[in-house]
Amino acid sequence: MERNQTYIVPGFAASGIAAGIKADGRPDLALIRSDVPAVAAGVFTTNRFPAAPVQIDRERVARGTARAILANSGNANAATGPDGLKDALATSRELALRLAIPEHEVLVASTGVIGHRLPLDKILAGLPGLVADLSPGGIPAAEEAILTTDRFPKLAVARARCGGRDVAVCGLAKGAGMIEPHMATMLAFILTDAVVPRDDLDRLFRRAVRSTFNAISVDGCESTNDTALILANGVAANRPITAGGADGRRFGAMLTEVMGHLARAMVEDGEGATKRVDLCVSGARNRAEARRIAYAVARSNLVKTAFYGGDPNWGRIIAAAGSVGIALTADRVALHFEDVLMFADGKGRAPDPERISAIMSRPVVHIRLDLGMGRASFIVQTSDLTHDYVALNAHYHT
Repeated sequence: MERNQTYIVPGFAASGIAAGIKADGRPDLALIRSDVPAVAAGVFTTNRFPAAPVQIDRERVARGTARAILANSGNANAATGPDGLKDALATSRELALRLAIPEHEVLVASTGVIGHRLPLDKILAGLPGLVADLSPGGIPAAEEAILTTDRFPKLAVARARCGGRDVAVCGLAKGAGMIEPHMATMLAFILTDAVVPRDDLDRLFRRAVRSTFNAISVDGCESTNDTALILANGVAANRPITAGGADGRRFGAMLTEVMGHLARAMVEDGEGATKRVDLCVSGARNRAEARRIAYAVARSNLVKTAFYGGDPNWGRIIAAAGSVGIALTADRVALHFEDVLMFADGKGRAPDPERISAIMSRPVVHIRLDLGMGRASFIVQTSDLTHDYVALNAHYHT
């Protein structure tokens, strides 16, 4: 699969501007437009207090097609009641008029502080310039406009021959804090020029989400605004990609590559994070149990702070794994930090201090916890927990 760092997908244009939503003047309003109606699918937060844009997009994505995504940062438009819905609808209505497309083909997304109404006048005033700035090379500008506490942009692209044609998959995302499955505090927009029928696109997208966006954790906090959308405009004119065929497997691999890159970037950009920890729980009786244990470890503040301090405290991992109520046999469990055995036969081992110190100083550390009970596994990516995380979030609202 060929990588290409030119973030252009045929048939799409994008833009990003500073509309004044953020007090510091950074870009905060983004637009993505497809030249033609695109097949659409989406995955959203399971939080019981979904933001206004999430409520709107759930209904519109169910129609199966979309032409545009309007996203803002600096304001979540969450917990704003009926007024929040009215505000979001007002922005999509005005944008639809300016793009001359049906309003139901406009998807909306917001990220930022909860509980404040959108500055509707600023957004509406920014739409003419946002539309005028649309260009095929505008995806990086749109990405910059959706960032909040992110330290760096999150973009990825893959190109391959699929369905008899060269097709592209490009993704842009934001996410740094409130990262947790179902999904993370994230916005992610995936664009492709491939021809993919709606049901197949939904199936392939959800499959990729399970192993990427729903397999990361920074702080165990689930957002009200999590939105992942995919638009497939079919401009590549390939033969239709079906989820169960060879083309579907190839296209699914492209999705997983792009979305996996974005997911890893979110963990590495976790607020205040200095390390990414890749944890593989293997030897489980089934995937559900592997996942439960993996997340018990990934969410443990004791584990996360140990990695921040470079402390190879394997006991915290064992304790977290044993806390979820799944019957484990201690003398079957084995724990490795990279290739170094830390725990086996029910007791800790004595690894070379210099070797383990070098491992703990790496920016990415791979941990393998083998339960010795079966063949199922689950991989989760998490980050360490630092002083900076507390500093960033103690005064986020103010």
